Amino acid sequence: MTMHLVKGRLAQAVRVARGGAAAWLSLCMFMVAGQALAQQAPASGNVIEKVEQATAGESTVVTVTLKDAPAQKPVEFSTQQPARIAIDFFGASFAQGRANYQYGGKLLRSANIVQIGDRTRVVLDLARQTQYKSEVRGNQYVLTLEAAPVAAAVSAPTFSAPAPVAGGERPAVRNVDFRRGEDLAGRVVVDLSTANSAINIAQQGQNLVVDFVGATLPQSLRRRYDVSDFGTPVQAMRATDSGTGARLVIEPRGNWQYSSYQTDTQFVVEVRPTKEDPNKLISGPGYRGERLSLNFQNIDVRSLLQVFADFTNLNIVTSDSVTGTLSLRLKDVPWDQALQIVLDSKGLASRRNGNVLWVAPRGELATKEKAELESQQQVTELEPLRSQVFRLNYQRADDVRNMLLGTGAAGGGAAAGGTASRILSKRGSLTSDARTNQLFVSDIPSKLEEVQAFLQKIDIPVRQVMIEARIVEANDTFSRNLGAKLGFASKTNGAGYGNSYTNVVAPVTQGGTWDNSPAISFPANGINGVNPASVAVSLFNAGAGRFLALELSALEADGLGKIISSPRVVTADNIKALIEQGTEIPYQQATSSGATSVSFKKANLKLEVTPKITPDGNIFMDVDVTKDSPNTSLAIVGGIAIDTKHVQTQVLVENGGTVVIGGIFTQTESDSVTKVPLLGDIPVVGNLFKTTSKTNNRTELLIFLTPRVMSDQLSLK
Repeated sequence: MTMHLVKGRLAQAVRVARGGAAAWLSLCMFMVAGQALAQQAPASGNVIEKVEQATAGESTVVTVTLKDAPAQKPVEFSTQQPARIAIDFFGASFAQGRANYQYGGKLLRSANIVQIGDRTRVVLDLARQTQYKSEVRGNQYVLTLEAAPVAAAVSAPTFSAPAPVAGGERPAVRNVDFRRGEDLAGRVVVDLSTANSAINIAQQGQNLVVDFVGATLPQSLRRRYDVSDFGTPVQAMRATDSGTGARLVIEPRGNWQYSSYQTDTQFVVEVRPTKEDPNKLISGPGYRGERLSLNFQNIDVRSLLQVFADFTNLNIVTSDSVTGTLSLRLKDVPWDQALQIVLDSKGLASRRNGNVLWVAPRGELATKEKAELESQQQVTELEPLRSQVFRLNYQRADDVRNMLLGTGAAGGGAAAGGTASRILSKRGSLTSDARTNQLFVSDIPSKLEEVQAFLQKIDIPVRQVMIEARIVEANDTFSRNLGAKLGFASKTNGAGYGNSYTNVVAPVTQGGTWDNSPAISFPANGINGVNPASVAVSLFNAGAGRFLALELSALEADGLGKIISSPRVVTADNIKALIEQGTEIPYQQATSSGATSVSFKKANLKLEVTPKITPDGNIFMDVDVTKDSPNTSLAIVGGIAIDTKHVQTQVLVENGGTVVIGGIFTQTESDSVTKVPLLGDIPVVGNLFKTTSKTNNRTELLIFLTPRVMSDQLSLK
């Protein structure tokens, strides 16, 4: 087989959507073409004799033994996804052509050896990203995988290279270059002074951060690079010295993906755009596999399935009836979707068990599954019955019996069509004992296990919730009254204090009787049963024959009040609870016969709530709060009035949180003036001829709710 034939019939282009695309493509091409070319490899002077693996403490040492010392140090490069290290031995052949070694260690899983032409490649399949160092010792190449993680300065690193040898010269970044690659890819090339530089790369937000641990950065390279003119996703780069090493921050924009690899002293980061082409075969619902590209002409279906097995590391078992060839070209398609396309095109189906995938024609699979189901049905019908007793702790035995049998209300027979929802088999039966709350079940062993698993899920204690409500009524009242009395008397002319007087004998004599009421009387009114304070002044002449009397009265009242009601109730999850306190007020009611009867009306404080605990621990409540109180000031025939305050709502509250579900604020302001016409309008003096009253009352009602999910130790306090 020639190289041209291999490329024409078996070559495939595999591109991984995440990092490591270029290196992974190279590895895949080696694996596909290696088997065909290994037998034609020209003889070379040096030969790889064996590849060995050993554990040294927490590290893993890989030793490649050659016939002679290598003429040049092997070239190494690594990929991040999958985690692999590839070593090329130039001028060396491999006697077997191709080999695979399985190790299954903590760091090293396997090693693949492939000879291509005059060189041999050793690919190490790693369990995870790790640091490594290599050296040549005579005719042996020794690579040490370090168990220590990469530097903690960058979280979740995606690439690491070997750390420099302790005591050696510090590595340095010699140059930073940017180039435009194919498909508008931006390629960042960093030239290092040594290949043994520890490198960490990670995505932080919208940027890529590359840390060269312990490396120095020349002052001339410490700057920002504007590369937006290249037309790639990379807009700029920023090289700085972080103190512990050099750092390169790459700033891409838009939708992009990246890959990174190292060849000798060059570290390359490639950032390429990802575009959604409407004509491209894209992943559908449920396809989450790694993307690949395939291009085959008349390839055997069985060989194509082997390509999927190599790509996915799945064990694919193909039925003997799978035949035929296929031509396809798929680009950037998830491997599970690509496999489904291949199976659908040839009328095949697959069944997966662990990491084994069985591929066969649909009819063959259906026939096999039907035979298996019929066999299971026969085993079920012939399998001996067993009996088991289940004791219930929290559920009622009769309720559980109805659920297991798929019946309706307790005590009822099997509902029409109820057998479709029964958990027991057709041969199964059960009996419930309400006195001991036990179930006696007789069925096949597999059904008994289902019943036991079912009871473990439903026979659990229901969580309880304590709901505490605080109903706060606050009153703020203010009243102020001002008034005055004014009178005049004269014994000589018979003028009295009031508007009338009486004489014993006419004409008016000193023996007459005077009315002592003031001529003008506008006193302040009392408030809440309290009389106003007053101050009186009387002016008279020396002979006490003329009097002028003035009396001022005033009263101011300021009151603050607060009434707190705090009902609390405990209930199970999703169960309505009601707590109520108050009085029943009697009233007369006429009957149809014309007589009267006594009925009662409640004036209560009531809290009605239905809590439901959500999966995230919050509490959803359906709340109904009523605060009634009798109003004795409004008497009606046959009874008294009732003041009602009512709130009904649904709220979502966190466990232990407090929410205000309602508030009523009322304010009453009034000003009244009683005065003598004209005289009461005179400035200043007019206050002697009028009385003023001012009222400002405020009332506020607030309702607070605090739900708490109770633990076993929590109780009402």
